[in-house]
Amino acid sequence: MQISYLVITLLLLTGVSYFWGRRRAVSLAKGEHLVVLHSLPSFHGAYVALWCGLPALILVLLWMILEPQIIEMLVINQLPAAQADLATTNPNAFKLLLTDIQNLASGNIVSQSIDPSLQAAANSYVRYEEIGQMALFLVALSLAIILGTFARTRLSQKFRARNQVETIARWVMITASMIAILTTIGIVLSLIFETIRFFEKVPFSEFLFGLQWSPQMALREDQVGSSGAFGAVPLFAGTFLITLIAMLVAVPIGLFSAVYMSEYAGPTMRSMVKPALEILAGVPTVVYGFFAALTVAPFFRGAGDSLGLDVSSESALAAGVVMGIMIIPFVSSLSDDVMNAVPQTLRDGAYALGATQSETIKQVILPAALPGIVGAVLLAVSRAIGETMIVVMAAGLAANLTANPLEAVTTVTVQIATLLVGDQEFDSAKTLAAFALGLVLFVITLCLNMVALRVVRKYREKYD
Repeated sequence: MQISYLVITLLLLTGVSYFWGRRRAVSLAKGEHLVVLHSLPSFHGAYVALWCGLPALILVLLWMILEPQIIEMLVINQLPAAQADLATTNPNAFKLLLTDIQNLASGNIVSQSIDPSLQAAANSYVRYEEIGQMALFLVALSLAIILGTFARTRLSQKFRARNQVETIARWVMITASMIAILTTIGIVLSLIFETIRFFEKVPFSEFLFGLQWSPQMALREDQVGSSGAFGAVPLFAGTFLITLIAMLVAVPIGLFSAVYMSEYAGPTMRSMVKPALEILAGVPTVVYGFFAALTVAPFFRGAGDSLGLDVSSESALAAGVVMGIMIIPFVSSLSDDVMNAVPQTLRDGAYALGATQSETIKQVILPAALPGIVGAVLLAVSRAIGETMIVVMAAGLAANLTANPLEAVTTVTVQIATLLVGDQEFDSAKTLAAFALGLVLFVITLCLNMVALRVVRKYREKYD
């Protein structure tokens, strides 16, 4: 029995229990008006549904997390002594053995010949999985039915179902918030730990202030063509150059588009222009990459040749312009929503004082909407910094330290993707450099957020 079928069954039971509890609440009114109930019938139904579905779904989630470890322990206990001793004598070989058992159990290719002990372990793995899924199915359904029935028996005219549902909902939201916070902490700690390992191999000053990036580490002493330069300055310079070009394209066009849609366009024109702009946000980035590599970059190169300029076939200008086109909706749509949220009374007051429409926009609407506009620009900057595909296809992989937008550059995200592609050893400086780059990029983004918050606090105004 697959887990997905069990989850669907539990959701169906939860829906049925809602109507079951709601019907019970209506019957408790005994033909009188529903005011005799402390809470609305919908809260009674929600109370029964939560008791029916929530504990069972939590059980399924915990089983999905713990099942591999439990089955692995049971299979290890059945291994011959020689294979079980690998856990202490050769941990890597033991991990490979467990992987082969799992692959053989799922019908995939294994890395060694299949002997009777390996086949027996795989058969045990399959049997334990089947037993576990059957037990989970029975226990989860039984738990849902028993708790749903128990919750229904608690319903009465004076039962505070609304308070109970709100309490459960509050704890669910607290749990969700804690999961989000703990996930963020886990991401940061993983970056920090791997970055510390990287700086044990490469000096901090070389990484942060070095001007050459060539992370090809030599596997042996006589290997040729593997330097090991980890100076990240060219990567950050390329990232900021492409981001700057993108923002020079996106911010003016997006902001002017927002002003037009909010203050000048009629309802019919607005209903056509805004969806047309927002379509740009739904185009896959690989499509933008093809557009940059096959159309924009050759156009800039041809235009540069006609002007006597040496434009690279892969340039920061092409990647930045296309990236700016991609993030226009982030600026225009959010800025338009913010300017529409400015109270109409402010516009009417400005017009009453004799201000023209352009003066009202410049001196009233834009200052009032500035915090939201700063947030939109910050979101666009974050989107530009994190873009990878457009840079790979239009700007290349060359880590050149230059401020010339006509030359090829690369960005931090592109190098992170390049360093982690394929089978990599996480003990080498080459692979660990990706985590160091990610941590520095995280710190830079955090600083941008702090600056934006200071700007928002400085210029925020409250309007009645």
